[in-house]
Amino acid sequence: MRNFVVLAFARLVKLLANIFKVASYGFHFLLPNKRFTIPERAAPWWPSKRAAEATVPRLLWQTNFTDKATLPVYLNYLFNRLMAPSFEYRFMITEARAAFIQENFSPDIFEAYARLQVGAAQADFWRVLVLQKHGGVYLDIDAHAVWPLARIVKPEMEELFVTTKRGDISNYFIASKRNNPHLALIVQTIRNNIEDEADKNIFELTGPGVYNKVLPRAEVRTRSYRYTCNQGNFTNEYFQYIDKPQGKWTKEQHQVEVVRKRETVE
Repeated sequence: MRNFVVLAFARLVKLLANIFKVASYGFHFLLPNKRFTIPERAAPWWPSKRAAEATVPRLLWQTNFTDKATLPVYLNYLFNRLMAPSFEYRFMITEARAAFIQENFSPDIFEAYARLQVGAAQADFWRVLVLQKHGGVYLDIDAHAVWPLARIVKPEMEELFVTTKRGDISNYFIASKRNNPHLALIVQTIRNNIEDEADKNIFELTGPGVYNKVLPRAEVRTRSYRYTCNQGNFTNEYFQYIDKPQGKWTKEQHQVEVVRKRETVE
């Protein structure tokens, strides 16, 4: 019964979100240069005394190449704040991600990260590292929770991964405690892929392909996206990349080498 209620709510949100998305074409036609600023850090809207009891810290993490968002992306952000009122919000742009990794991880980790030349691959690596350091919940910039986040990620949970329609693990939603051994495995695998200069697309190099390859499925806690987190309802590729000439990572990875080659010493 509870899953039915969650699914019904998610369908209603999808309908309303798509209405806002269509209306946003008119908004940005009339105001083509209008952007909304996503804050680097924001306190919980509704602080909870129980937040300190949660194994997964009540931190909500997102990243993007810019903090200047179109209306649909900003509405997606606001909806996540509504679904996670007891969570502190943290956001990093490209430069902040690099600075965070350089300050908090070994030179070897930072060097591997710095060799990634496509923002999506960088974000893939950063999300695992930031959760290892601080814990919390990561959501892609176009993703939104379909139910109050504190009820999805319950206080006793140590982690939660979302699964796709096919049952594969994805990485657009990750909830984790600090120093999670499963995430440590992901970090090491991504680093190895970069070191090997593997001839793979981003999906296999740093993305969901890594999770499905190395995570022990019998040990990790998963939940279907239908009852956890959806993507692309409030926004789409046009609104996300309107200010990025290179376009989405699926295009960019064919324009540049994802992993910068090491310089050979003669």
